Amino acid sequence: MNKLYIVMPAYNEEAGIVKVVDEWYAVIKSIGDGSKLIIFNDGSTDNTLDVLNNIKNKYPDLIIMNKENTGHGPTCTMAYQYAVAEGADWIFQTDSDGQTKSDDFYRFWEKRNSYDFIIGWRTKRKDSSERRFITQILKWTLFVIFKVVVKDANAPFRLMKSNHLCRYLPLIPADFFLSNVLLSVMFMTNKENVLWQEIEQN
Repeated sequence: MNKLYIVMPAYNEEAGIVKVVDEWYAVIKSIGDGSKLIIFNDGSTDNTLDVLNNIKNKYPDLIIMNKENTGHGPTCTMAYQYAVAEGADWIFQTDSDGQTKSDDFYRFWEKRNSYDFIIGWRTKRKDSSERRFITQILKWTLFVIFKVVVKDANAPFRLMKSNHLCRYLPLIPADFFLSNVLLSVMFMTNKENVLWQEIEQN
């Protein structure tokens, strides 16, 4: 059972969203079995929604969900809930800003039967020094508070078994802005079968 739902939050990504859709749509077509690409437009104030609607006919397995702006975390939580409700076997989350590489996905997919959660680990960050600093502070804080090592708590590149993820979704407050961080902590605290897989950034 390999029904894969790739879910992405999108906010003001009109410039690059077509390229991102084209790249990741090829992934779901290669997987098949009713797989879908779902983009949640998080109340974009540019033309992201119009661009997506204009290309929809080209991608029959692309689903566009439009919602008011609530931020990245709540949008991810909503996307996970949607994928679970729609019967996805696997849920993969990445962002729509083009910073992640679809080629990295297949290394995750080939290991899917050995792990319940496979989470990307950005060993060579191309973000600003400020963002890298914040990431290190977050990693240290999580270790101090929860006594777990979370290599990349908020990495937007994670493959998850739906029937395992659904146990954790009710524990995430609807308006929580770091849902992926919270999930990572809960996975490690509960000693889930997690693999941290290295990925590259564009």
